[in-house]
Amino acid sequence: MSEIQIIEFMKLIKKLPEMPNVQIPTAEQLRRLSESYGNLTEFGNYNFCSAVRNRSAGLTVYIGNERVRQKGLTREQQEILKKWPKTMRLVARYLQKAPLYYIPLTMGHNDTFNPHCNLIISRYRADYVRLAYMVYKTLFERSDRPGPEIYLVDLPEWQEKDRQILVFPEEHLTIVLGSDYYGEIKKGFLRMGMYLAKEHNMLGLHAGAKMIWARGGDGRIKKLGMIIFGLTATGKTTHSCHHHGLLEPGEKVRIVQDDVIFLKKSGETFGTERGFYIKTEGLNPDVHPLLYKAATSKNAILENVMVDYTGKVYFDDDVLTGNGRGIIQFDDLGEWRNEEINLPPIRDLDKLIIAFITRRNTVLPIVTKLNKAQAAGAFMLGESVESSGGDPRRAGESIRVVGMNPFIVGDEADEGNWFYDFLEENENSVECYQLNTGGVGELAVTESDGTKRIVRKATRVEIHEMASIIRNICRGTIRWRKEAYFNTLVPEEVEGVDMKRFELRNYYSEEEIFALVENLKRERREYLLRFKNLYPEILEEFSF
Repeated sequence: MSEIQIIEFMKLIKKLPEMPNVQIPTAEQLRRLSESYGNLTEFGNYNFCSAVRNRSAGLTVYIGNERVRQKGLTREQQEILKKWPKTMRLVARYLQKAPLYYIPLTMGHNDTFNPHCNLIISRYRADYVRLAYMVYKTLFERSDRPGPEIYLVDLPEWQEKDRQILVFPEEHLTIVLGSDYYGEIKKGFLRMGMYLAKEHNMLGLHAGAKMIWARGGDGRIKKLGMIIFGLTATGKTTHSCHHHGLLEPGEKVRIVQDDVIFLKKSGETFGTERGFYIKTEGLNPDVHPLLYKAATSKNAILENVMVDYTGKVYFDDDVLTGNGRGIIQFDDLGEWRNEEINLPPIRDLDKLIIAFITRRNTVLPIVTKLNKAQAAGAFMLGESVESSGGDPRRAGESIRVVGMNPFIVGDEADEGNWFYDFLEENENSVECYQLNTGGVGELAVTESDGTKRIVRKATRVEIHEMASIIRNICRGTIRWRKEAYFNTLVPEEVEGVDMKRFELRNYYSEEEIFALVENLKRERREYLLRFKNLYPEILEEFSF
């Protein structure tokens, strides 16, 4: 497919809203039509069921110049890339015949950068209207605020054998074929938004954000911004939507965003969504009070959650999938919602706190304070475990994803360098931490076939314990000391947490600790050396 043919394809996409096969439904029509294809729950909201229940990451291909293409494509991705010109011709022909919806929306709510999202989705099957409705409940109604136009075409009825996601960054276009999973549309728009944010000298972050007012050791209330990085199923949404026990007079927590934000060099962040797409697995009112209340509102939408014939909801039943989801409304967070979906510039804060949530189970401390090179390294390493929302076949395996963001377009080292520069420019106003929501003490053996068998489970960090750690970080009441293994700072003690539970000597011999630490450090060095353009200051911090 030539450049001229791509231009012609984009002309077709932009002309679609005026074509006779395309309907532009109102919000009320979307709601009413969608609800006729859902199951009414005990909470008065609706649960929808999709055929595809996770993102098709292994079938996603970026197409364009060398700057935006992926490296190390799988055989399946190479086949998709080889056939994409033919695929696009088929799609162009189909779009002129198929019954379609056009939904114009906007990502963000600020005065500078608001990508305008144009969704073109098939109505070949009537129940696909639920996808349009779910997008409507996540993004904002179309506004006239400044921002680029981005486009997403979803044809879920495409043949299963040809399922694929084609991403054209330079054209601001994503094409989803053969998937009716809402997360594919959501991340398609956010991926393109993050790419365009980078083109505007911002950094798109797969991170939550919140405002915190905490009483410091001097008795003064401090105004803090907080950014929380984390892959799916690490606790990013849980801790983005948690009050951390900051309940003393004058203290408060206000939730800003839970998934993707755009960071400016000033420290100001732009939010993207009005609906949060949360995992519902194990959701309960005791552990996740804010999320549970919002997920059981009549305004919420559930997806692939177990609902019985009476409408009773079972958040802990994963018979259908371990990736049950819900879209909760920002407004349903009640008093815990921030007035805006944006964080103010650093100059308007006492501090900006950045937390990298990882999930490791052996020797990584449950909390460490990082210098700027270590923080940029943590950003690049993106250590965690695979989730059912990414690749369910690899769920539980250790993974590394730059920026904890599997949706980066372009050279990943550029993002790590941007982040290092940001920390250097704001060195006295930003504090960085790594929070390990996994635990310590796991013992595993490798079987003859190469599989790993757990012989001793990790001592896990409970949600209330991590909440106590975050509370004390915000209050500034932790005394820090240098630890011996990773050259980072760890707490001497934390109010509300028995830190002795996580001492490595309770679980391993000195020889075992040394071997596990050295292996992790070696893996980190080898991983970082893959990024040829990464600043040497970052690499040097991990060379010991």
